[in-house]
Amino acid sequence: MLAAVLAVTSMHPGGPDVLGIEEVAEPVPGPAEVLVDVAAAGVNRADLLQREGKYPPPTGASPYLGLECSGRISAVGVDVSDWHVGDEVCALLAGGGYAERVAVPHEQLMPVPTGVSIVDAAALPEVTCTVWSNLVMLAGLSRGESVLVHGGGSGIGTMAIQLASLVGARSFVTCGSRRKVDACLALGAEAGINYREQEWGDGLRAATEGRGVDVILDVVGAKYLPANLRALSRGGRLVVIGLQGGRTGELDLGRMLAQRLSVHGTTLRSLSPAAKGEIVDAVVSNVWPALSSGRVRPVVDRVLPWTDAAEAHRVLEAGENIGKVLLRVGDGHGNGGESGDGSA
Repeated sequence: MLAAVLAVTSMHPGGPDVLGIEEVAEPVPGPAEVLVDVAAAGVNRADLLQREGKYPPPTGASPYLGLECSGRISAVGVDVSDWHVGDEVCALLAGGGYAERVAVPHEQLMPVPTGVSIVDAAALPEVTCTVWSNLVMLAGLSRGESVLVHGGGSGIGTMAIQLASLVGARSFVTCGSRRKVDACLALGAEAGINYREQEWGDGLRAATEGRGVDVILDVVGAKYLPANLRALSRGGRLVVIGLQGGRTGELDLGRMLAQRLSVHGTTLRSLSPAAKGEIVDAVVSNVWPALSSGRVRPVVDRVLPWTDAAEAHRVLEAGENIGKVLLRVGDGHGNGGESGDGSA
């Protein structure tokens, strides 16, 4: 009989209430994979889409939710030499993080940074890899430039502000509340625009004295496409990483040509382990020292026991969070068992 572990599952697509914890087959690591006993998992908007049946996992990936986790290695594949049983890690996943154990390609593992708890480390893989790969590796954000981050109070947004500062760039954000704007300013954003109170394009033009920004990191998509192009300065780069505002929009090619603009669309989940490994290596080399020194930190809104996965999804859907929402799995130490009180 196959060994079993507990995982958050959904019997059918639907709202948060379809989530529950059930026994599933224990994952078996391949030759180039490790098995991680999960301490905590990050909650991402992609999880909400998958729960609704709108974002199926890539072929061969775990069918269960969870694109990032932290924990301890409990087994290594025969071809793995750079990681060992007992190592504390966090990991970028194609799925399966909402479970007691998950198999991970060794290229997608990162050590838990010095000074960061094993639970809080679950807040790092998706945001650091997404932000660094898109702002720095793809868009080339550099010292003296500026970036506009839509959704500044999100997990991605709060990390983008910090990593922009790390490379010497100025950051501007849009948010849906004064509370989130204030949080972003405290993290180092130069200005924040509450899009519920004013048109964000007008606010950005005022904040930049009409110049606009060099790079935009966008999670909205089609709804913001025309305004995003108008907000870019000459030679600007728009990077679209989400489609919360739709997937089809009108692109002003005349403006792009005249202003020498570029538009990029990217996603992490479908990349190969080797491609993800290149991003992971760059993040560990460039971001991990700043985490260890305290210059950059994970921004965690709340930690809930994984029995409250439905509530975590409701929080994200309502946009109540500033930074990441995490699920503590088992006892929060990668040792399995039921969680404690779930306090943040």
